[in-house]
Amino acid sequence: MKPTLYHYIHCPFCVRVRMTLGYLNIPFESVVLPYDDEATPVRLTGKKMLPILETDAGAMNESLDIMALLDKENKLHIKEETSQKSFPEFEAYLNFLGSPVHSLAMPYWIWTPEFSESSRTYFEEKKSAKRGPFKDLVKNQKQFMEVLEKEWPNLEKELTPFYKSQNFGLKDIMLASHIWGLYVVPEFQFPPSIHSYLQQVKAICHFEYHLNYCK
Repeated sequence: MKPTLYHYIHCPFCVRVRMTLGYLNIPFESVVLPYDDEATPVRLTGKKMLPILETDAGAMNESLDIMALLDKENKLHIKEETSQKSFPEFEAYLNFLGSPVHSLAMPYWIWTPEFSESSRTYFEEKKSAKRGPFKDLVKNQKQFMEVLEKEWPNLEKELTPFYKSQNFGLKDIMLASHIWGLYVVPEFQFPPSIHSYLQQVKAICHFEYHLNYCK
């Protein structure tokens, strides 16, 4: 059977799997779950966590595990990359970037075609419990943008032209998927070099963010 990916459009961990599928030229069935659908992921894997990849062998969570399973020719060297001593530092860097990215993007994600009224309410209640009311996230946009504006010059130095490398790799997929969500924020604009980098990754991965809504 063709692998089936259960995912959310906005989720960076889902996006990294979609980028991997595109990079490896693996056809797949795309199923976007409503954010308030708890029954489907629990039925498939026992917990509400996406992405989920379903194959003849069963269903599995965890984006990096899914990517390693898909990469049968080891083009991304996932096991080697994730076993390096520096990898936890890279993941911490993604978390550092992800905090302001998500605070900026979440109030806009909920108005995209991915969300219905019920899933929008569910998402906002869940995320507000962690980050505060969405109206406050919008009110505090400037401080989130300042964090990123201060960091962009540091990131630009690491793009040589890919992340700390002349060659495209796993970290590029992980980095691009984490900051891609900023494209939804109308007040935000990437520096030209980082926009160019993201578009390179998009081309390499044959990635279309609005896959399910542009057919």
